[in-house]
Amino acid sequence: MTRIFITAILFLFTSSFVTSQKTVSLRKQIEQLIATKNARVGVSFSGIERKDTLTINGNSHFPLQSVFKFPIALKVLHLVDQKKLSLDQKIYIPKSDLLPDTWSPLRDKYPDGNVKIPLAEIIRFMVSESDNNACDILLRLVGGAKTVNDYIHELGIKNIAIRYNEEEMHREWNVQFSNWTTPVATTRLLKLFYDGKILSAKSYDFLWKVMCETSTGKERIKGQLPTGTLVAHKTGTSGTNAQGITAAINDIGIVRLPNGNHFVISVYVSNSKENTQTNEKIISDISKLVWDYFVSEMK
Repeated sequence: MTRIFITAILFLFTSSFVTSQKTVSLRKQIEQLIATKNARVGVSFSGIERKDTLTINGNSHFPLQSVFKFPIALKVLHLVDQKKLSLDQKIYIPKSDLLPDTWSPLRDKYPDGNVKIPLAEIIRFMVSESDNNACDILLRLVGGAKTVNDYIHELGIKNIAIRYNEEEMHREWNVQFSNWTTPVATTRLLKLFYDGKILSAKSYDFLWKVMCETSTGKERIKGQLPTGTLVAHKTGTSGTNAQGITAAINDIGIVRLPNGNHFVISVYVSNSKENTQTNEKIISDISKLVWDYFVSEMK
């Protein structure tokens, strides 16, 4: 065994040991952070190029809320790739589809309905602006929640359940908990998407763009990252019940690092008695810790 070979082995061992110690330190920091909060928190991250991973409550069930709009977009674009739909095709939207008591920039733009809108625009409303009416319009177009659920399971992501649309979730508090996932599952789904294993290049580029244009959750994953950091993400937000419990404040996404590498992250805050600002800061604090971890590995 040559001296050069032994030196290389020692270098690899030392580097692995240092990285392991940093991961242990990061875990402790995140655990200390969430231990002080009156909420249940799930975390999963994975480096795309470096392969570093960490999970906390990563296989526990959390309500999806509007995070489920990412899987819906994948299903719609899968049908586009199969030539069963087209981004340019016009979808007729009657006024009856624009429900009044829900979050809907689409309804605000077309208050009278009875319009034909390109499919691409409806997807953008659903993803970038988390529009609930756009979501249910697209769910009906693809055949309902079960169709999306089955499609995601076929991709190998089993720990996800998509059973109800937005209108149904708004009717009764407990329904939202039937749409669930785990942090590890959505991190895996995001990575499959990023790796180009789900959509065509054209559909991938389209969805990547609208996820980067997401206007909701600015104080979550992106909250404490350097200005201009590229983040392709999807948020989820519930209401707060009479007991002061917020069912879900979520954000999942892909973050580009200064060196061009990326990490995938999923953070779910559930059954929280904290206020909205605190719930969002839990996510941004965790995101910043993960960012700092990967940036330190670049040095």
